[in-house]
Amino acid sequence: MRAARVEAYGGPADVVIRDVPAPEATPGHVVVDVAAAALNFPDLLLIADRYQVSAPLPFTPGSEFAGRVAAVGEGVTGLAVGDPVHGSVFSGALAEQVLAPATAVSPIPPGLSMVEAAAFRVTYLTAYHCLVTIGELAPEQWVVVLGAAGGVGSAAVDIAVRLGARVIAAASSPERLAVCKELGAEACIDYTTEDLKLRIKEITGGGADLVVDPVGDRWAEPALRAIRWGGRFVVVGFAGGEIPRIPLNLVLLKNITVRGIELRTWSARLPEETARAREGLATLVAQGMRPLVSEVHDLDDVAVALQRVADRAPTAKVVIRVAD
Repeated sequence: MRAARVEAYGGPADVVIRDVPAPEATPGHVVVDVAAAALNFPDLLLIADRYQVSAPLPFTPGSEFAGRVAAVGEGVTGLAVGDPVHGSVFSGALAEQVLAPATAVSPIPPGLSMVEAAAFRVTYLTAYHCLVTIGELAPEQWVVVLGAAGGVGSAAVDIAVRLGARVIAAASSPERLAVCKELGAEACIDYTTEDLKLRIKEITGGGADLVVDPVGDRWAEPALRAIRWGGRFVVVGFAGGEIPRIPLNLVLLKNITVRGIELRTWSARLPEETARAREGLATLVAQGMRPLVSEVHDLDDVAVALQRVADRAPTAKVVIRVAD
């Protein structure tokens, strides 16, 4: 089968297409014929060996996929050959077939195309946990989403608006903020030109109830300072580059709750919470929610697509079409 491969750590240009052996179903696992796979910022970190966990060389990158079950391993129940599913793995999704634990795949919510399903599972599940499972978001509360036009960010804006929250989208350009406005954000902040803390306080009149932060870097602290007494701050990642050093006295004096989520370990350790989140998302999909996809590339162009993500050029998710 054809697959994207990383044979030496580096950048998008180092990702090549190779013919590799097809996987075989092992106990507790399924093999999926991949129709589409979505790109995420952590893919770039994994390719560069800058992620929290290394992938041994050579490897196939990609974590988020959609397709049909091709084979079922011993002990797997509830899944059959031909079932349309979407799922996530640590790596391996950017290939014509992927081997995944049966617990890491689930039926595609009715109404989603394969491209939409590939762009949905990781980012929307992460965003739902940030807002609901961890963030305890209630209608009419103010939520600030940093990196609001990115994968997790746009999903968080979308979900929060549909749950009745008042959303402030913070992003790095007018073009990105325009996308957030289309998703229903009540207010927008360009944090490259505006004072993030000041603007959040001006807009909310007293501080945000919840901040969702996939960016980190120099924007985490001003966002934290703009949280009201008793508010929540959820750490998702560090797409901005630097891991911030948060003054813990702010957390103490304002009784702020700081939580983090890393979906790979969360789903494995907390299956019941994950199942409830999927049910909540399926309800929103039935009501018309769809992930934003700004670009679709063929597998042969995966290096180009990854470079687009690295350059922060897309205004929504980037998906690789693996099969028709």
